[in-house]
Amino acid sequence: MSATLAPRVVVVSRRSELDELLAHHGTRAAAGYYLRRRGRDLSEVVTRHEALQAALTTVGAAIPADWRRGQVDRDDLTRFPFAAEDIVVAVGQDGLVANVAKYLDGQPVIGVDPEPGQNAGVLVRFGPEAVSRLLPAVVAGRAPVRERTMVRAALDDGQELIGLNEVYAGHPGHQSARYLLSTADGRRERQSSSGLVVGTGTGATGWCASIARERTAAPPLPAPDEPALCWFVREAWPSPATGASLTAGRLGPDETLEIVAERERLVVFADGLETDHLTMAWGQRLTVGRATRRLRLVEPASVPTDSSRHPTQRRRRRR
Repeated sequence: MSATLAPRVVVVSRRSELDELLAHHGTRAAAGYYLRRRGRDLSEVVTRHEALQAALTTVGAAIPADWRRGQVDRDDLTRFPFAAEDIVVAVGQDGLVANVAKYLDGQPVIGVDPEPGQNAGVLVRFGPEAVSRLLPAVVAGRAPVRERTMVRAALDDGQELIGLNEVYAGHPGHQSARYLLSTADGRRERQSSSGLVVGTGTGATGWCASIARERTAAPPLPAPDEPALCWFVREAWPSPATGASLTAGRLGPDETLEIVAERERLVVFADGLETDHLTMAWGQRLTVGRATRRLRLVEPASVPTDSSRHPTQRRRRRR
C-alpha cells in the first residue's frame, strides 16, 4: 500500500432485480402486477433487494473512518479509474467478481455474498460481517490470497480484453461463424461453428464445464491457479469447405490459439459481458492465450476445492 495515501476500498455491486423492475415499470404496484402475470411474487424480489442493501450497509460500516472509499455499479466498470492501492469488495453473485477482475491489475478482491446459501459461492467466499476483520488483514498482508489464472484475447490491431472465466469468439447472435483456426501444435482447419470458447480453471466450473460434459473425449479441465487454459469449438459444422476435427484442447502457459475471421463482424467478449467486446473484420487475426495478469482473490483460511461447488454460470442459450 502507498506510504502517503490511506487505503481506498472500492465497493462494487450491481442493481438488484427490484431496481431494474422499478426502472422499467415505475412503481412497486406495477412491478408486482407484472410479476404476478408471470407466476412470481414481488415479496421474493423485495427480500433479495433488502438482503443486498443490508450487505452494502454492513460493508460500508466496516470501512475505517480514516480510509478512502469509492463505489461503482457493474455497468460503470469500464469508466471507473481503479488505483494500485485499492482494495476491491465485490458484493453480489460470483459473476460480479468475474466482471470486475478484467479491469484490475493486482488489486486484492474480497467477494461478499449478500445471501449466503443462495449463491454458489465459488468467488464470493465471505458474508458481509467478515469484511471488518478482512480489511486490516489485507492491508497488513495477513489475509490468504489465491491467484487465479486469467485469459487474454488480442486482435492484430492491438486491441485486447481480459477474462477471468472465459473468452468467446464468434457471431454476435451465436449463429454460424466462419474462420480459420490454428492450434498451438501447428494444425489448421477452416471451420463454421457456433463460436470458440477459451476458458480458465475458474471458468471450468461454469460454461466450459457445461460444454465438457457433452463431449466424450474432453480434455482435462485446469485448476483455477494452474497456468493453463482449455478450449472448445461449439457445434462445428463439417462440409466440403469446413472441418470439425479440431474441437477441443488445452493450452500451456505460453501456448496460444489463433483464428482469422472469414466473415464480417465476428465479436469477442469475456465473462458474458457482451456490451464490452471487440469486433473482428474479415481477415483480422485474433490470438488467445494465458494473460500475464492474475486475479488476487482473498480466500478463507480453509478453502474448499472448486470441484465441490456448483457452476458459477448457467450455460449460455443460443439465440
